Amino acid sequence: MARKPRFNLIGVPQHVIQRGNNREPCFYAEEDYGFYLDCVEAFSKKYNCLIHAYVLMTNHVHLLVTPQQEYAVSQMMQSVGAKYVRYINNTYKRTGTLWEGRFKASLVDTNNYLLICMCYIELNPVRAGMTDVPGEYKWSSYRANAFGDGLSCLTKHPVYMMLSKQREERLIKYRELFLGALAYEQLHEIRDALNHELVLGDSYFKEKIEMMTNRRTVPGRPGRPRVKEGEGYYVY
Repeated sequence: MARKPRFNLIGVPQHVIQRGNNREPCFYAEEDYGFYLDCVEAFSKKYNCLIHAYVLMTNHVHLLVTPQQEYAVSQMMQSVGAKYVRYINNTYKRTGTLWEGRFKASLVDTNNYLLICMCYIELNPVRAGMTDVPGEYKWSSYRANAFGDGLSCLTKHPVYMMLSKQREERLIKYRELFLGALAYEQLHEIRDALNHELVLGDSYFKEKIEMMTNRRTVPGRPGRPRVKEGEGYYVY
């Protein structure tokens, strides 16, 4: 079966996930997480991608990325994945694949869903029961976005900057976004868009993307080919 073509729109954020093969770990030690982030920093700069949020879980990763040139996200993820697999195989004397196929990605409606998507990504360790609060988890962008801890691989999105002109007030307002859990409807929307590699946004945004790309932006629309969701596939 032919692969579904990806959305490649310059300046539109993408929520990206890549999983370990058979849900097995892709990180084994502290050094592995650091090496992966070094790869993300290097190749995001090489291919002109802006990273706004991330979380590295034991067996998968989430990134929120805005490409500044066509095919930038694919080029970055392919390069990061390949270099990281070589590192893991050499370090742990293993062979074969590490990732569960190619990464998945959905477009994100900047005005209405970007901050929600950032919360979703950085709350992964909490939903997984690994920590009670996101700031306790080391391998995410939360402390950078919520407390201003420096991370060279991150770029602040304009929507994030619009929380406040004042740095300290902006950090407080960002932390306030995490005071309540995301609604079930929001979780479902994010997971559905990501699983089907479509669009996370309101109806106006989806219609706009359809006009720009001549592609559907929601799954299962009557009269169009249906996309079969992988059996048992779950996104935190």
